[in-house]
Amino acid sequence: MNKRSGIESKKRIIDAALRLFSEYGYSKASMRMIANAAGISIGGLYLHFKNKDELYLTLMKSKMDDFAGRTMDSVKDIADPAEAINAFMTVTLDYAKKHKGLILLQGRELGFTFGLEMKRKFFKKQRGIIEDIIRCGIRTGIFRKVNVRETAKIIFSVIRGFVLSIVVEPNALFSPEECGSLILNGLLKRDGK
Repeated sequence: MNKRSGIESKKRIIDAALRLFSEYGYSKASMRMIANAAGISIGGLYLHFKNKDELYLTLMKSKMDDFAGRTMDSVKDIADPAEAINAFMTVTLDYAKKHKGLILLQGRELGFTFGLEMKRKFFKKQRGIIEDIIRCGIRTGIFRKVNVRETAKIIFSVIRGFVLSIVVEPNALFSPEECGSLILNGLLKRDGK
């Protein structure tokens, strides 16, 4: 198999796995079903992935990489840190809604600790983006001085709470705009307003 057809086969497998895991769940989607949906032999599937766990972890990493790229793209050209925070939250919450099936699968069937180390690295990078935005806001005088790490943790925890709500309490989802407004403005009145 040449390198190009190998990459194309792997992409077809991951796309098929995403569809089948979302439709049937992790436990009911078999490697044979995934191979058939990808249009390859079961042996061909096992050339790429030694088991279903490895396939699922690769799928998760693919989605995390895609998501990380989207969040970086959403903030890279925004000079105003307040707008960047809003853009980050909007992209994050919209992405979570779009991939609700995968989040439901993860939370209900596999548990949130599946692939934990990969998730920790991903979360750390995402918090780093928020930290950079906050530092920029402080440096430019738009944000008041705060503990950057703790503030980024709080903002990111709010976002993760939204993702968890998709699984636990879907009626409790909030809008990115209201979330951004509350985080940036707080609840306290200022200047007699």
